[in-house]
Amino acid sequence: MTFRAYALLLSGLWLAGSVSAESWRFAVIGDTPYNAYERSKLPRMLDDIADEHPGLIVHAGDFKDSRTICSDELFRDRHTLFAASRVPLLYVVGDNEWTDCRQLAAGHFDPLERLQKLRELFFAEPRSLGRQTLPVEQQARAPEHLRWRLGPVLFLSLNVPGPNNHFGLGSMPSDEYLARNPLLIDWLRQGFAVARREQAAGMVIVMQANPGFKHHAAGLTHAGYRDLLETLRTETLAYSGQVLLVHGDTHWQRIDQPLRHPKTKLPITNFTRLETFGYPLMGWVKVIIDDELPQLFRFEVHPYRRR
Repeated sequence: MTFRAYALLLSGLWLAGSVSAESWRFAVIGDTPYNAYERSKLPRMLDDIADEHPGLIVHAGDFKDSRTICSDELFRDRHTLFAASRVPLLYVVGDNEWTDCRQLAAGHFDPLERLQKLRELFFAEPRSLGRQTLPVEQQARAPEHLRWRLGPVLFLSLNVPGPNNHFGLGSMPSDEYLARNPLLIDWLRQGFAVARREQAAGMVIVMQANPGFKHHAAGLTHAGYRDLLETLRTETLAYSGQVLLVHGDTHWQRIDQPLRHPKTKLPITNFTRLETFGYPLMGWVKVIIDDELPQLFRFEVHPYRRR
């Protein structure tokens, strides 16, 4: 065999390997826009994200600050903003959009009425937002609970608002929490069951609230997150794939492994937490899914540079 023929053979083998090895990408944002400046810059950031050709964008909740009026006009503005995304955009409900709307500064709304308005506007159809849409599955009684797929990974979203999952004041849970929490726990368990049945390489769970992993590890779990974290830990330990939890809420962009084994107290190695950027810092994180590598999820952090 001549050197040229050998080189062509190697090139063909490399191309064949490149074709067989697939990867998928998605982008994560959250806790934005919080003011007029961020509202003016977010379309450009969404375009920058689209230029990287992700399969989808996930917004992990809080599309306004807690004191901005929770008006229908603002909700429609954010819907228009997200609908203009060049790639499918999945929005997850945040506390600033419903539970915090009871504040006088935010308009003194009934939180349940605001949640219903979000459902009517953002979750009326079983598909994502964006110029190109992605089909999703919805939970019947809580249509903001979504499930969808990208490559070998199953995604699901949960309505878990900060700071304590709308548990209520004191030790007695609110009626709203008692009605919603069983639905989200059931949706989480169903998601793991589907992932196991489909032999998904991984799961991505998206919600707004930071559930307080440090407090949970110390045995001081917030009441509103107790069922969620216990279910998440049990299901993750029983799952052979990798789990990525995406949340916002505390405005501290980080990637770590904060969920601990109940006996060894060591990090559960198939669980990773990704927290989004949040006001006053804009930015996004690219997540690369590659089932040819031992670590299913890889991350590229992109702070937004003012222009």
